[in-house]
Amino acid sequence: MSSSIGTVVKCSVFGESHGEAIGCVLDGLPAGEPIDMEEIYLQMGRRTPGFDRTSTPRKESDTPHILSGMLDGRTTGAPLAVIIKNENVRSKDYGNIMSMPRPGHADYTAHVRYDGYNDVRGGGHFSGRLTAALVFAGAVCRQILRRRGISIGGHVLEIHGVRDLELDPVNVDSKLLEDLASRRFAVIDKAAEEKMRGEIEAARKGQDSVGGIIEAAAVGLPAGIGSPMFDGIENRLAAALFGIPAIKGIEFGAGFGFAKMRGSEANDPFEFTKGGEVVTTSNNNGGILGGITSGMPVILRVVVKPTSSISLPQRTIDLVTGKNAELEVHGRHDPCIVPRALPVVESVMALTLLDILETEARIKG
Repeated sequence: MSSSIGTVVKCSVFGESHGEAIGCVLDGLPAGEPIDMEEIYLQMGRRTPGFDRTSTPRKESDTPHILSGMLDGRTTGAPLAVIIKNENVRSKDYGNIMSMPRPGHADYTAHVRYDGYNDVRGGGHFSGRLTAALVFAGAVCRQILRRRGISIGGHVLEIHGVRDLELDPVNVDSKLLEDLASRRFAVIDKAAEEKMRGEIEAARKGQDSVGGIIEAAAVGLPAGIGSPMFDGIENRLAAALFGIPAIKGIEFGAGFGFAKMRGSEANDPFEFTKGGEVVTTSNNNGGILGGITSGMPVILRVVVKPTSSISLPQRTIDLVTGKNAELEVHGRHDPCIVPRALPVVESVMALTLLDILETEARIKG
């Protein structure tokens, strides 16, 4: 099923943007894990719409209602099922796109794939609204990972050319990651946030949108996790992260920067620490070699395209008349989804990494 992911820790996402509710089923979690609901609410709140002018004015509480899998604050080992109600929908805003697909959206491709039966209201099952369920799943998984010494966090690296400071690839501070993972608009340099907000506001006033880059990291992963060829850490993370709407590119470590390097610059030299640990003096490979963790921080960046739903008139087609047409998209949409996409990226990383660790633990017995 295309809306499910995972080998041992499996997550299945369901619902549509304007349906009664969205949700997920998280299966394969270890039993007896304490889950702090306040932390889940914090992570959900980072993605929640309507908190300021950088996001859509659609207001949703995004309160998760747990149906099964938890008792007295701990996982039971049964599937952890949750629903998140859609409380503020305006389906009438989407009347004109029933026959005229929005440029940049999945309206047309879904129409062809599902013979026109797809739910186009708010994007239906293709909507970023469904990422709320992913944040819930990730908020659970990151708590379990933290107890194993693994921290995940990230920041908005760039919005429309305005760039934040980069993480130190060799010495990523877990305290910094945890701090960033508590913020709605997470940046390292506060001056960059002000400039980014200026770019977003300019796009909003122009009835347009902007995209950007998210940088995220995981620290505390031991060396030797992952497999070569088609089941490596990069493979698994990339496959999961591309499930987030609007993610159009990914790089690990130096990524496309390798194209400008020589081997002598690109290679990460090994050395022993005073305590006898193996480390590398640089981390161009983003903590992964041959699909397997090296023990260094796992660092990745994803590019998020500008929000496709904009108020400016756009050229499209009319599927009923068979003629070219002009479309004005109504409804409430983000001028930039990058800040709200950040906790989703972190959550998908947490979900994927916990699944990899649980899978390997069972293989090793």
